[in-house]
Amino acid sequence: MVKLPTQFLVCSFFILLALHSFSVRSQEVEDESEFDYGANSTKGPARWGEIHAEWGACSNGTMQSPIDMSNERVNIVSHLGRLKKSYKPSNATLRNRGHDMMLRWEDEAGAIEINGTEYVLHQCHWHSPSEHTINGRRYDLELHMVHESADGKVAVIGIMYKIGRPDSFLSSLMDHLEAITDITDGERAVGVIDPRHIKFGSRKYYRYIGSLTVPPCTENVVWSIVRKVRTVTREQVRLLRVAVHDDSDTNARPLQSINNRSIQFYRPDDKEEN
Repeated sequence: MVKLPTQFLVCSFFILLALHSFSVRSQEVEDESEFDYGANSTKGPARWGEIHAEWGACSNGTMQSPIDMSNERVNIVSHLGRLKKSYKPSNATLRNRGHDMMLRWEDEAGAIEINGTEYVLHQCHWHSPSEHTINGRRYDLELHMVHESADGKVAVIGIMYKIGRPDSFLSSLMDHLEAITDITDGERAVGVIDPRHIKFGSRKYYRYIGSLTVPPCTENVVWSIVRKVRTVTREQVRLLRVAVHDDSDTNARPLQSINNRSIQFYRPDDKEEN
C-alpha cells in the first residue's frame, strides 16, 4: 500500500474544500427570511448587497438578472443549437423557502448540455409576476430550472406564463401545494417527479450571461429564456403565493441594467429538422 505524503493529503483536502465552497456559494440561499421584496424595505432588493458581504454582487455586480429582452437589443442566431435536454424521473421534495416554492430533485434527474458542458438539474421554483420581460412586457409567472456543472457553474432555463389554460405540470403538484399551505416552514416529499413534463413548447430561446435573481446574486450564470409564453390559471398562481405565507404580493426582483451585454436569440434554420 502506497503511503501518500502528508503535504499532498492536506493540499488535496483544501482543494476539495474550495471546490465545495464555490459550489455552495454559487447556489441560491435555502432560507430566504433574511431578505424580502419590499421596494422601501431595509431588506428589499435595493439593499440586498448590504445584508451580507458575500451578497455584494446584488448591489455592485455588472451582469445581474433579470433583464428586459427587447427586439432592438437582440441578435438573431442559429448556431447556438437547440437545448440538449436529457431529463429523467426522480424523487423530489417540495420546499417553502420563505418567498417561493422550490421543487428539489433528491436523486439524479438528468441534465442539459450547453457548449459541451453538462449542467445537472437540481431544482425549479416560481416567481410571480415574471422577473424577465420581453419588449417591456411582464408576464404573470416565471419558472426557473436551476442546473449546476461539476465545477460549480450555474445554468438556468426560464419559462414565462400568462393567464389562460392550466399548466399541466403545476396541476400535477396542486394537491401537494395545498397540503403544504398549512405548514409555515413546510417541506413535503412528493415522490417521483418527471421534469420532462415541464413543457417548453418552442425550440426558440434567448441566451445571455447574467446572475442568480436572489442572493447571493452570483454572476456568470448562463440563462436560456424560452421564447414561447405558456399559460397558467389565476388559481395556480394564487396557490403558489398563498403556500409560502409571504406578506408580499410579489417575489420578482426588479429589472437590472444590461450594461452592454450581448443577448442572443436562437431561431432554428429552415433546413433544420423538426
